[in-house]
Amino acid sequence: MIRRIRRLPPGDPLERGLRRTTGARPSHGNAARLLVDGPAAYPAMLERIAQARHTVHLENYIFHDDAVGRRFADALADRARDGVEVRLLYDWIGSFRTRATFWNALRRTGCHVLAFGPPSARRPLALLRRNHRKLLVVDGRVAIVGGLCIGEEWMGRDGEACWRDTALELEGPIARDLDRSFHTMWRRAGGATVPPAPVTPAVSGDVVARVVDGPPAHARAYRLYQLLAALAERSLYLTGAYPLAPASLRSALAAAARAGVDVRLLAPGRSDLPILNQAARAHYAALLDAGIRIYEWTGPMLHAKTVVADGRLAVVGSSNLNPFSFFGTYELDIEIEDPALAGALEEQFRRDLHSAREITRVEWHRRPPRQRWRERAGAALLWLPYKLFQG
Repeated sequence: MIRRIRRLPPGDPLERGLRRTTGARPSHGNAARLLVDGPAAYPAMLERIAQARHTVHLENYIFHDDAVGRRFADALADRARDGVEVRLLYDWIGSFRTRATFWNALRRTGCHVLAFGPPSARRPLALLRRNHRKLLVVDGRVAIVGGLCIGEEWMGRDGEACWRDTALELEGPIARDLDRSFHTMWRRAGGATVPPAPVTPAVSGDVVARVVDGPPAHARAYRLYQLLAALAERSLYLTGAYPLAPASLRSALAAAARAGVDVRLLAPGRSDLPILNQAARAHYAALLDAGIRIYEWTGPMLHAKTVVADGRLAVVGSSNLNPFSFFGTYELDIEIEDPALAGALEEQFRRDLHSAREITRVEWHRRPPRQRWRERAGAALLWLPYKLFQG
C-alpha cells in the first residue's frame, strides 16, 4: 500500500518515481479543498475573483456566451475596471461558438483576452494541438483546477441535473507553480511575458502537491497513470469522461487487477461524444475478464477526470483517459499526496457509484448484437486517429 506521505526525502523511490514521471518537484505547505460539481465550484471561483487585488488568470477550453459565461465575464470586467490585471485564455476550437463580440466586450473593460491555437496558414497542423486545460489563479496565491469548463451544462439547464465534475481549490505555494504554468501557456498563445505575482504565497496547510503539465509529447499524465497502476496495492479508482484508454494503460490496469488490486472504472452511461463512448465499450470485455469492475453513470453527463490510489495519492485535472488527451492536447492536472484529500476523493467515488450501474462480466458477454455493432463501428471510425495519437 502507498504509505502515509509527508516530506519524502529526495532519494526515496516513490519521490524519485513521481518526480521523474511528472517532471515536477513537490510543493509543500498547501491547503486543498475538494469541489464537487458546478454549484460548488463556480461560487468558489467567483468569490476568489471578487477578492483579487493584483491579478486574475483564467484559462479554459470552453467558455460559453450563456448565463454562466456572462456571469464570469461580469466578474472579470469588474476586477479589470478596478485596476486588477485580468488575463483570459480560451481555446479557439473549444470556444468556437462564442462570438467575437463577447470577447471584444471583455477587452473594452480592460481584460487581456487571447485565443489559443486559431487557424494558421503557416502552421496548419498546429490546429490539432488544443489547450484543454481548466485553471483559475488569483494573485498567485490561490488556484482552482479541475475538469469544469464555463457553461450552463455544469450548473444544470432545462430541468436537468448538472454535469458531474470535480475540481480542487488550492492555496499556498502550489498556486505560484500554477501561475507559472499559466504564464507559459499565455506566451504559447502569443501573449507578452507576464511579470510574477507581487505576493509570495504563505504556507497554508500540510498538503503536498505537484503540477502535472507540459507539452503533449511529454505525456506526463499518461506516465503518472501508469505509475499509479504499478504502485497501487489495495485500490485504484478511476473516473473518466471519455475512457478510450491506450492499450498499454489498459494492460497496466488489468495487471493491477490480476494482482489483487480493487480496480474500478466509472464511465459515462451517455455522452456528448457518443462515438467515443461506443469505442470505449469495445474494450470492456477484456477489462472485465481481468477483474476490473466497470460502472456507468446514470445521470446527464459524467465529465470528471480523477484517479485515487490506496486512498493516499490522487490526481484531479483535465486529462481524459484516451490518447487524444494524453498525447495530443495541452492538459493540466494536480497530483496530491495527502491521505485526507485522497480519502475524501475516494469517498466521493463511492458515493458516485450510488448513481451508477455496474456492468457485470456475465451481462456484458450476453449483450445484444446491435450493441456489439455499435461498439465495432465506433472503434472502426476512430481507429486511425486513435493510432496516430497513440504513436
